[in-house]
Amino acid sequence: MTDTLRASTIRIRPAETTEYAAIGELTHAAYTHDYDDLPAHYREELKHPETLLDSFDVFVAEDAANGELIGTVALLRPGHDFGGHIRPGELYFRLLATHPSARGRGVGAALTRFAMEEAARRGDRAVVLNSGPDMLGAHALYRKLGFSRRSEREETIVLPDGRLLELQTYVLDLAA
Repeated sequence: MTDTLRASTIRIRPAETTEYAAIGELTHAAYTHDYDDLPAHYREELKHPETLLDSFDVFVAEDAANGELIGTVALLRPGHDFGGHIRPGELYFRLLATHPSARGRGVGAALTRFAMEEAARRGDRAVVLNSGPDMLGAHALYRKLGFSRRSEREETIVLPDGRLLELQTYVLDLAA
């Protein structure tokens, strides 16, 4: 099945207030399914997308046939710079997640393309995201969609447990 056919069964829309608990569980399930070494504080953050609402709009992907939530992504609102990391004219997204039961249906690609389309609609010149070093499947998806890694924009953060985490940065230049 092609990405286009798979994507036609996926509807992306703004999240509803009543869905935040389900979105948190979906995101937590997606990340903990693939990464067993996530810090405890981050595992807990994944469960609470409502904490992002000051700066982000949350969107969901649902199965068009039955309305089941199968994915989510948070887009930084225009005018926010994520602590100085995002430049004017860039759309930043985070917490892209596909429920483990919906893997292989093109949900992650559809949500990433949605972010790309939203950036173009806003008149942004680039789409930016950060990713952990172990998220190899996500990195392959981003490269497939035209993103390139920008090591000059990367940083290492200290986790609450003292471990260091290198956040990788991927950018898609829309003008290219």
